[in-house]
Amino acid sequence: MSLLTAAALAVAGLLAAGPPATAADADLARNGGFEAGLTGWSCSPGTAATVTTPVHGGASALRATPAGQDNARCSQSVTVKPDSTYTLAAWVQGAYVYLGAAGTGTTDVSAWTQTPGAWKQLSTTFRTGPATTSVTVYTHGWFGQPAHFTDDVTVVGPDPGGPGGPQIPAAPTGLTGSAASPTSVALSWAAVPGATSYQVHRDGALPLAVTTASAAVTGLAASTTYAFQVTAVNAAGESPRSAPVSVTTTSDGNPGNPGIPSRALVGYLHASFANGSGYLRMADVPASWDVINLAFGEPTSVTSGDIRFSLCPVSQCPNVESPAEFKAAIKAKQAAGKKVLISIGGQNGQVQLGTTAARDAFVSSVSKIIDEYGLNGLDIDFEGHSLSLATGDTDFRAPTTPVIVNLITAVKTLKARYGPAFVLTMAPETFFVQLGYQFYGSGPWGGQDPRAGSYLPVIHALRDDLTLLHVQDYNSGPIMGLDNQYHSMGGADFHIAMNDMLLTGFPVAGNAARFFPPLRAQQIAIGLPATPNAGNGHTTPAEVNKALDCLRTKTNCGSYQTHGTWPDLRGLMTWSINWDRFGGGEFSRNFDAYFGR
Repeated sequence: MSLLTAAALAVAGLLAAGPPATAADADLARNGGFEAGLTGWSCSPGTAATVTTPVHGGASALRATPAGQDNARCSQSVTVKPDSTYTLAAWVQGAYVYLGAAGTGTTDVSAWTQTPGAWKQLSTTFRTGPATTSVTVYTHGWFGQPAHFTDDVTVVGPDPGGPGGPQIPAAPTGLTGSAASPTSVALSWAAVPGATSYQVHRDGALPLAVTTASAAVTGLAASTTYAFQVTAVNAAGESPRSAPVSVTTTSDGNPGNPGIPSRALVGYLHASFANGSGYLRMADVPASWDVINLAFGEPTSVTSGDIRFSLCPVSQCPNVESPAEFKAAIKAKQAAGKKVLISIGGQNGQVQLGTTAARDAFVSSVSKIIDEYGLNGLDIDFEGHSLSLATGDTDFRAPTTPVIVNLITAVKTLKARYGPAFVLTMAPETFFVQLGYQFYGSGPWGGQDPRAGSYLPVIHALRDDLTLLHVQDYNSGPIMGLDNQYHSMGGADFHIAMNDMLLTGFPVAGNAARFFPPLRAQQIAIGLPATPNAGNGHTTPAEVNKALDCLRTKTNCGSYQTHGTWPDLRGLMTWSINWDRFGGGEFSRNFDAYFGR
């Protein structure tokens, strides 16, 4: 596993003064001073109210209080002119307050600040697209934070026209929903005359925009009840919300975790190479290990997609077993309930699926390895320069970079080929995941490291197929957490902050309109080195246990405050089984003792 630190990455200031208004400009925000209560605004249920103190101007202001997974979002749809520049501004105060515009038709914008106890103006500009006639402006706080205040919201720019235009549509009716899977819900409603699009609202999540009277909401947790409402939108604005409907997702029946225990210990076995930890035969892997990742399958060249795997040569590993013995030992482990996967990549195995030919070669060659050794699935451990984002690829929800798109397609093909029993895990470094909270790809202006956050579109596209994500919380530079503080590896604090991000979700590159949804606790295992020899950032058993206590029960958290409690956290991953044996089995013994196995 390689050492990859966060390089210096530049980003423009979020508090930007917009261009001066011209004589033809108008303030298009409705009830921006909240003098008419919440009229014209659509807010998360139960989180918002108007108050008479503190206020910035007039007699009222908005007070909104985040609760649980709800960030207390209030929004309104504003009619605009195509191909025009607007300045969005508001006066705010609070620990974390966001202001943004979505659906601009060009680049959506957002700004945020920390200003508890004092009013401060947030301002940002956006340009509408050639066919854009309405945008959604919004303000919200942050998870787990106290109430924030907003006042005097303005949207200044060209007036789209006077009376006689379209009317705000009526609220949708007939909203129904059903559980499509353990992680998704299907919704439908009656089409609203005059509506050009719809917004699907779920609890505190960002609205989902659709153009038809139906929607598929994904990325949900199994056996969980969600409340949904829908609004209709056109150039005149956004309707009131529909009556709510509640839908409970189905039980996962363990499809994403076939045969894996609820408390799982994952480790990498040095099967194809030797290092200072010594070779360990498959038959001698201790019973504590629930998922055994064979390290590594590597490509014949960086861009070929042709993956090969073979056992460590006798010249390097004198005690290596024969292929027949290795395969028999795999079967024995599987008979004992263990899962054995092929791990692709690693520090030296750069894999770039830049063409459809490389994609197809990947599928074919990985299938051959799985079939030859009778394996249970695939672990993706792409490091180094395997994944990066092309300039202009700025939305993790709709990637366009070939190496990203082809990897997603290849894995989906493998999943379809092997069915629901296929185990899929990933082991990215923090640079490729959590760094995406600050930086994504080369950024809107270019110049950033294009690898920043580049695993996010892969994880997001495969979240319904993903069995386990175990980010490497080691070999990492300092990473900013959701508290907007930098956290360094080696102690409980780093693991708490990094995994809180995965379990809470976060705005990618600070853009609240592009929110990476949380993963289920059953999909998360904390990734650590087994010994100080195994990698930078070794964490003592006592600190590992503190991290588990905090994430599972919100105890022993230290100064960091998590945004939830996740008793179903899946377990731990380590590099590696060999290094754990080298260290006397301390890592696996501590895991077994903690969970009483």
